[in-house]
Amino acid sequence: MLNNIGLPGLLLIAVVVLVLFGRGKISSLMGEVGKGITAFKRGVDDGKKEIDDQSNTINEAGTVHEPEARPHAAEDKDRV
Repeated sequence: MLNNIGLPGLLLIAVVVLVLFGRGKISSLMGEVGKGITAFKRGVDDGKKEIDDQSNTINEAGTVHEPEARPHAAEDKDRV
């Protein structure tokens, strides 16, 4: 159904929206949409920066080694 809209259909929709909402309302709405997109991009960039910072902290800490098992762990268990 919506696959065959084409250019004339899009122009008709744009004219109907313009008549219903008016030019001022549409421009303010587009301004709000632009602010929302900017805030979203800023949030994504902040998230990427935080992940990179945590990754660098982990890399600086080096490799974590598991503690070696004590050979007499079974004997210690009997003592408890």
